[in-house]
Amino acid sequence: MGAMGAAEPLHSVLWVKRRRCAVSLEPARALLRWWRSPEPGPSAPGADARSVLVSEIIAVEEKDDCEKHASSGRWHKMENPFAFTVHRVKRVRHHRWKWARVTFWSADEQLCHLWLQTLRGLLESLTSRPKHLLVFINPFGGKGQGKRIYEKTVAPLFTLASITTEIIITEHANQAKETLYEINTDSYDGIVCVGGDGMFSEVLHGVIGRTQQSAGIDPNHPRAVLVPSTLRIGIIPAGSTDCVCYSTVGTNDAETSALHIIIGDSLAIDVSSVHYHNTLLRYSVSLLGYGFYGDLIKDSEKKRWMGLVRYDFSGLKTFLSHQYYEGTLSFLPAQHTVGSPRDNKPCRAGCFVCRQSKQQLEEEEKKALYGLENAEEMEEWQVTCGKFLAINATNMSCACPRSPGGLSPFAHLGDGSSDLILIRKCSRFNFLRFLIRHTNQEDQFDFTFVEVYRVKKFHFTSKHVEDEDNDSKEQEKQKFGKICKDRPSCTCSASRSSWNCDGEVMHSPAIEVRCLWSVTGAQGWDVEHQAGVRGIRTGMLILSGKERAHMSFRGAHRGHTTQP
Repeated sequence: MGAMGAAEPLHSVLWVKRRRCAVSLEPARALLRWWRSPEPGPSAPGADARSVLVSEIIAVEEKDDCEKHASSGRWHKMENPFAFTVHRVKRVRHHRWKWARVTFWSADEQLCHLWLQTLRGLLESLTSRPKHLLVFINPFGGKGQGKRIYEKTVAPLFTLASITTEIIITEHANQAKETLYEINTDSYDGIVCVGGDGMFSEVLHGVIGRTQQSAGIDPNHPRAVLVPSTLRIGIIPAGSTDCVCYSTVGTNDAETSALHIIIGDSLAIDVSSVHYHNTLLRYSVSLLGYGFYGDLIKDSEKKRWMGLVRYDFSGLKTFLSHQYYEGTLSFLPAQHTVGSPRDNKPCRAGCFVCRQSKQQLEEEEKKALYGLENAEEMEEWQVTCGKFLAINATNMSCACPRSPGGLSPFAHLGDGSSDLILIRKCSRFNFLRFLIRHTNQEDQFDFTFVEVYRVKKFHFTSKHVEDEDNDSKEQEKQKFGKICKDRPSCTCSASRSSWNCDGEVMHSPAIEVRCLWSVTGAQGWDVEHQAGVRGIRTGMLILSGKERAHMSFRGAHRGHTTQP
């Protein structure tokens, strides 16, 4: 069968759960519907009508003879019953998807075969679905349930959907990244990582790094134009927080993510590059945090023996220490975006803000390409300095089960920008009020000590680096010792923190961050948002890049796959 619209509509009377039903298939609408029809003739759909999109059908299989003859009750009226089963996606509460099935019966063997062949033909015409996947399983992440989750929940669904896999169970850190640098990935439709945010980040770095290496691109150059990759990345959540999956799909349910991957959902998301001078430190896709969140992750790394409770312990310890840090931050506002961090416009599948921001950014790049103007020269950098409890940059909401809204509830996944959040020095009580708002529906930016900006780039330099670069200040410090006053001209040694880069500790007192973005977008497993709330299909992630690396992701609030 060719294109979906080439098939003729089908209308039949079949049996479902011992009830006579009218069943229709409209290829033009790609919709399968059935409703109860007490009389043998045709009938109009009633309130009990059920439907499923063809794109959300997992598989169609013929019932075997044993199952046919095992039926009882009224089925004795059918001398030779024939049947086929449609395995489909069922949407349940809180953006979760479940595997469901419905079996259609008929005494007409040719009619059953016609339905079976037509539905299978329509499924074969769906070209975005993966056929062969490379799966990395982290057996140690989270509660150490990655292997069990894959074998019990995901593998049976992949088998049902006729997806073949090659499985690698990682034994040490960076094994997935190293493997992706070494193997030929041309035969795979995508990469699936079973684990947490760290596992996803590892695969992400491997895919982007391998692509740039093959293209002869030096990623250490801060303005390097990255080459896009057609390889998609999917996430099966099995970590501690599963922030990336939750922020894109709306849930950290493994079955939901697997179903998004199977049906071929995909989503493009922003990736940021983090440099120190002319050295690439890391890529970031969710959170880049200095101060509170950097100290928290650094302390928790020393307490892995405590399990997941280490995050609570380290969070309380970091909060009580109430350490602040001085530094200078300069940023380039994202004037191409049509939204703001406080506009109450959540990112959704087919997001208007992402789409319009992409178009405006493309216009800027065209003007720069033809020399009409330099967009960055026309925009003005803003500079701010002071004492901060935390500096956060998010490419997505950074939502998780404990914080359903996330650090920036209205951040957009594919608008080519990051939300920069500055929490200035304040009392411990006020900082607690700010943290509590991450768990409720109140505006967490509605404080005088909190600032939020939507940016394309930013630079940060901690005060102790500024002091070290200034010989006169060093000499003055030695002259006056530790006598100082709380004022901007203070020359005392500033405290040092670390960066939390997608859950990994990064030590650098000065960084340059650039939001990378894909102009071409990505095909693959996608995200879907339901009314009022950000809902995502889980699945594969696609990273693409031009001057900006974009990720297409299936399996988070939107349910996407990502591709570098």
